[in-house]
Amino acid sequence: MSLLAAHLVSRLLSLSCCWALSCHDTELSPDFSLAGDYLLAGLFPVHSHCPGVRRRPTVTVCDRPNSFNGHGYHLFQAMRFGVEEINNSTALLPNVTLGYQLYDVCSESANVYATLNVLSVLGTHHIEVRANPAHYSPAALAVIGPDTTSHAATTAALLSPFLVPLVSYEASSRMLGVKRYYPSFLRTIPSDEHQVEVLVLLLQRFGWVWISLVGSDGDYGQLGVQALEELAPQQGICIAFKDIIPFSAYPGSERMQAMMLHLARARTTVVVVFSSRQLARVFFESVVLTNLTAKVWIASEDWAISRHISSVPGIWGIGTVLGVAIQQRLVPGLKEFEEAHVRAAKGAYGPCSEGSWCSSNQLCRECRGFTAQQMPKLSTFSMSSAYNVYRAVYAVAHGLHQLLDCASGACSRDKVYPWQLLEQIRKVNFLLQEDNVMFNNKGDPLSSYDIIAWDWSGSKWTFRVIGSSTGPPVQLDINKTKIRWHGKDNQVPKSVCSSDCLEGHQRVIVGFYHCCFECVPCEAGTFLNKSDLHSCQPCGKEEWAPEGSETCFPRTVVFLTWHEPISWVLLAANTLLLVLVTGTAGLFAWHLETPVVRSAGGRLCFFMLGSLAGGSCGLYGFFGEPTLPTCLLRQGLFALCFAIFLSCLTIRSFQLVFIFKFSAKVPTFYHAWVRNHGPSLFVVTSSVAQLLICLTWLAVWTPRPSREYQRFPQLVVLDCTEANSVGFLLAFAYNGLLSLSAFACSYLGKDLPENYNEAKCVTFSLLLNFVAWIGFFTTASVYQGKYLPAVHVLAALSSLSGGFGGYFLPKCYVILRRPDLNSAEHFQASIQDYTRRCGST
Repeated sequence: MSLLAAHLVSRLLSLSCCWALSCHDTELSPDFSLAGDYLLAGLFPVHSHCPGVRRRPTVTVCDRPNSFNGHGYHLFQAMRFGVEEINNSTALLPNVTLGYQLYDVCSESANVYATLNVLSVLGTHHIEVRANPAHYSPAALAVIGPDTTSHAATTAALLSPFLVPLVSYEASSRMLGVKRYYPSFLRTIPSDEHQVEVLVLLLQRFGWVWISLVGSDGDYGQLGVQALEELAPQQGICIAFKDIIPFSAYPGSERMQAMMLHLARARTTVVVVFSSRQLARVFFESVVLTNLTAKVWIASEDWAISRHISSVPGIWGIGTVLGVAIQQRLVPGLKEFEEAHVRAAKGAYGPCSEGSWCSSNQLCRECRGFTAQQMPKLSTFSMSSAYNVYRAVYAVAHGLHQLLDCASGACSRDKVYPWQLLEQIRKVNFLLQEDNVMFNNKGDPLSSYDIIAWDWSGSKWTFRVIGSSTGPPVQLDINKTKIRWHGKDNQVPKSVCSSDCLEGHQRVIVGFYHCCFECVPCEAGTFLNKSDLHSCQPCGKEEWAPEGSETCFPRTVVFLTWHEPISWVLLAANTLLLVLVTGTAGLFAWHLETPVVRSAGGRLCFFMLGSLAGGSCGLYGFFGEPTLPTCLLRQGLFALCFAIFLSCLTIRSFQLVFIFKFSAKVPTFYHAWVRNHGPSLFVVTSSVAQLLICLTWLAVWTPRPSREYQRFPQLVVLDCTEANSVGFLLAFAYNGLLSLSAFACSYLGKDLPENYNEAKCVTFSLLLNFVAWIGFFTTASVYQGKYLPAVHVLAALSSLSGGFGGYFLPKCYVILRRPDLNSAEHFQASIQDYTRRCGST
């Protein structure tokens, strides 16, 4: 601030101060002043403000009819009591005394007047604004009060440039904790910032998420409503209706009737009333007048336990009242101090004697006294506030104790500047009536709240403490059994826009408020995380969830295990086939030179039996958890071995037809066929072709173990990938071509000699092969479960068994059961019979 600006502000403040003081013909009351070595100021609402039209810039006279404020009177006496208690003790300030100047701040103008008087130089009525305020000595070193946020904000703004400590006992607005604007402000009442947190936690504790919010005009109510509007939605609470009670409101006014109508239409069971006591009374008088009942009213600290509200006629029927209140503390001896003061005054009441215009702290024309019967009752609410005043006085005294180095037993009596005292007050940490008094970096006390509930016995009002808050972080401890609810069976009222959804149902918001929603079940494969009730989350890849689930479950990993009953059946059948194939090979080896074995192909039979055995061994790879080796071998080995068998069967059938039907017609071709080992060349060529297809398949479309998630939501199916590959389809198509070739050659030989006619059996085995694979592919198109490999094994086993049974079993029967047919004579007779039939045709 420039020097010119400083002088300008100085002149303006001086003029304001003198104008205020010169307008009242009043006298200094001895109750409002006490001489001492270090002077404190106190600002108290001894009278209530009566708003009216002001036509001149003069200070409001406080003693209007019926304006006396009993609550403010108790606060006033609490400061007098605290100062006198400290002066009468040698423990805190042993050889110095505290004095005070007390002011009645019944209005904003009276509050400004008192603040300017505090800032004036001691013994004058002028304020000096210096370039360096560190050496400025105002009339008072510290100020206790005022009561309301608006008054405190004005006083703090005026005192802050001079760093005069201001310790408020009732101004709870969080705005005052901003040190950038109010560096010298402290308080002994908890900040509304904590009160709002407690109110929100109270709503959450009972599940009230659909509420109405009413505040009072002025900083206290409007800032409280603003803070609730910010915090409540973050905690899932919706404000369906909000309104402010104007200063000009009165019961039955059009403005209040409209408010009551909107409040009733909001259909909320819970109403939070963050209001000053004066406007809260107007509000509840309107509530009673409108007969707005059966609700839960949540009270802010300013009116929660105030008899000013509980005395409203008919308020007992409005419903349940819960609220937050400053933790109950007592000022020992205050009641007796007030009674002694009344006895000493003897109830004097009359005009004040004339005196200096500029020497009065109480802006009134009548001096009031009480009798013991007339004295204002010291209620619990007033006692709690009085304790905050008492605590503020002791906080200043402890700051002086440190500043004056009184710990040695004698104080130094040095000159003290307000900024020095402010530094020490911020650091205080002491016990007062078992209460730890200290301030945080915002100047707020480390205090907590009581949670209270109103209790009525007929029309007699009281309240009970049902819990308390602790922190930071703020937490609530509530005994719900102490609450008497207004509904039937003492049930906790509900206040919701939409009822909670069933488990696993997400909330789909309807309209503007997130508390109003429809319930939609989560789809299968998703779940509802309780951290986000408005959207279903997908399960992990290895998890599943049914429709409408709150959690995901691990998927069951399935595959065709060795110990399944169906596995035992298939394994037994496959092993039996291997045993039969091995036995047949031994049988054929024993009877290798017999006509039956030689007509079946001789040594070629062992190649065919070996291929059947190889294909059968490949089927074991379908059992157990799939691995890369089993995936590579099980299909490839079967495809190759079955192709070898079909190649042998085809060339065997072709050779018989060629010998009996075409050898005589095309002898040159026949001799070339025999000479160049045509049958062996065909088998080798056909087998190599299938081998190349299989190698290409395994190299390009390598079958690998796979985890299938799409087929069944609750299962992970372990399988190999060959069924989806081009290589598998090529290998299968090649075997199908060989099957058709074998079928055609066998059909052409249907009229060959009986011992060489294998058409019926081979045709049956090939038809069984076709049917088996058609059945497999049909099943695979509609079923993709864990037993699909079993169907695959069954189809392959049917093909192998059909081939073995159709070609080898009839020959084994002849060898074992009809040795008479296994002779050269029988075969020669069969050939001769075929020749005769051919000759006759």
